[in-house]
This record gives sequence, C-alpha cells and structure tokens, in this order.
Amino acid sequence: MPDIKILSETPMNIYQLAEEMKAIRKRDKELNFRANKTEEYLQSSAELKDADTLYKKIAALDIPRLREQHIHKIVELLPATVQDMKVVLQGYTLNISQENMKKIAALVAEFASK
Repeated sequence: MPDIKILSETPMNIYQLAEEMKAIRKRDKELNFRANKTEEYLQSSAELKDADTLYKKIAALDIPRLREQHIHKIVELLPATVQDMKVVLQGYTLNISQENMKKIAALVAEFASK
C-alpha cells in the first residue's frame, strides 16, 4: 500500500464535496465503488443551490466562537429555527447567544425557502 500523507485538513460541506466529486469524475472518468455510493448520496441530499452564498453570509455575521466547521454543519443541515439550531450545535462545546442563534436561523430560513 502506498504511503499516503495528508497535506492539509479543511472542513467542507456536502455541497462543496459534490463539486469535488464532479471534478474527480472528470479527471478519473470512472469511480470506484465507494466514490459511486458517495456520489449517489450527494445527488439525493445536496439540494441547496446557493450554499456558498449562505456560508459567506453566516461567516459575515462574525459571531464569536463560531468556527468554519460549525458554519459548514449549519449549511448542510439548514436549521430554520432556534430549536433546530440548538440540536445541530449540541454536539460541539460551543456557547452562542440566543440573539445570534436567531440571526443565523432567520438567514437559513430565508435560503431554505428559496
């Protein structure tokens, strides 16, 4: 087995992964079994067209302690209410004020309704 080295790790959401899969398909022409399964899943679940715009708008809110990985998770799951936002972020040790959660939820609800 070849010695694989990880050059960098950056979080990405499923919409960015779908774009990467398209580029890999162009490059390799044929995908292996796992890549095909991943591509099928992405096609069935990645429905938001303006994911990059939503990511940039959430990042522009400049909410303290909200990191890139958290924003990607929000973009993937699209929590449209504050309660949904709490559920999405409960897996992280993160404290976000109710006011900031309302801002994010309102922004996500606007994009999810499109």
